[in-house]
Amino acid sequence: MTTPITRDELKAAIDAGAVTVLDALGGQYYAQQHLPGALALVEGEVDERAAGLLPDRAAAIVTYCSNTACPNSKNVARRLESLGYTNVRTYREGIQDWVEAGLPVESA
Repeated sequence: MTTPITRDELKAAIDAGAVTVLDALGGQYYAQQHLPGALALVEGEVDERAAGLLPDRAAAIVTYCSNTACPNSKNVARRLESLGYTNVRTYREGIQDWVEAGLPVESA
């Protein structure tokens, strides 16, 4: 089971450069706005793209999507874990929570 991460923990990890953040929405949602430094990786692409994007299976990875109702981040995290990634967490509250807190986002 994937461990959740709080907004404050995630912000600290991003600021420290200690995490790879994955946007599980992808496409136009990613292009419109995403967390700082986030990479787009949707569930249907995990098997083919994970090894290239994430060569270190022990590295800290956090997945997120829109909010707690969105299953994408959990699905991507589970798929990564099934491929042998050992340090995957989910930011369940997603980009909605991040933006509402007034934190910065990027666009493609």
